[in-house]
Amino acid sequence: MTKRVAAVDCGTNSIRLLVTELDPATGEARELDRRMRIVRLGQGVDATGRFADEALVRTFAACDEYAQVIADLGAAQTRFVATSATRDAANRGEFIAGIRARLGVDPEVISGDEEAGLSFTGATGALLAAEAAAGPQDGGALHYPTPFLVVDIGGGSTEFVVGVDKVQAARSVDIGCVRLTERHLHDDPPTSAQVSAAREDIDRAIDLAAETVPLGDARSLVGLAGSVTTVAAIALGLPEYDRDRVHLSRIPADDVRAVTRDLLAMTREQRAAVPSMHEGRVDVITAGALVLERIVDRLGLPDVVVSEHDILDGIAVSMR
Repeated sequence: MTKRVAAVDCGTNSIRLLVTELDPATGEARELDRRMRIVRLGQGVDATGRFADEALVRTFAACDEYAQVIADLGAAQTRFVATSATRDAANRGEFIAGIRARLGVDPEVISGDEEAGLSFTGATGALLAAEAAAGPQDGGALHYPTPFLVVDIGGGSTEFVVGVDKVQAARSVDIGCVRLTERHLHDDPPTSAQVSAAREDIDRAIDLAAETVPLGDARSLVGLAGSVTTVAAIALGLPEYDRDRVHLSRIPADDVRAVTRDLLAMTREQRAAVPSMHEGRVDVITAGALVLERIVDRLGLPDVVVSEHDILDGIAVSMR
């Protein structure tokens, strides 16, 4: 017997909802509703250590909308996961009380390692299903060689996870598109000195991740979340964002570098005019692209596989 569940992922930049019909025996899911709102919950948290009042207002408004969707679709269970910004905020009690009042559940402020595991489950489930459906290539080669390195570039943190059918090693580090933008990319477009400082920050974080995660073992780089999917949409030249075209696309490493180079030279107005750009990502996409570029350069793999399935799907499957 299937059951309807609702998963909410509240990150530093966005809050997302997935309502799905889940088979507890197999973990297979039928998506009923998936939506995202850019609320920038992590606005200023890196500098102040607190949620801004206006960020809480935006987040609670999105939760009011999500509560109605969950009720309309009759989800029997809801799990609300809060990630990087919530781990850092001194006034997170106000946030927790607001979520409880609207959705009837307490948000789980999970660790970076747990966040990494949920992201891995969500992303690799889609890859393994696609692999099984496609069958081996000529000569028996896999479409998606393993081990996977799943990289989830968020607003406040980035998760690195290596594994095959389960997590072998994981590390969360404090680099993300919102955090790096607020720390370093202050001009429009950013100066070369600002970009260099951001790259140095990213490289230090990758070094830190490499202490725990054997990055060199990876045979497929799998990129998740809005920075990666936006870079993919730009590289694909999409006239508007198309989730189906982006999902499981393979973006060559040179294309990642080219998109990053172009974004670094753009003003905010020029970035906003990119057809596939979500308005909520205009201010932070350059930093997100920089993170992806540095990871691609570090690994030396030919491309990045882009997945639209991520921590949100992992949260849903955890309720089977």
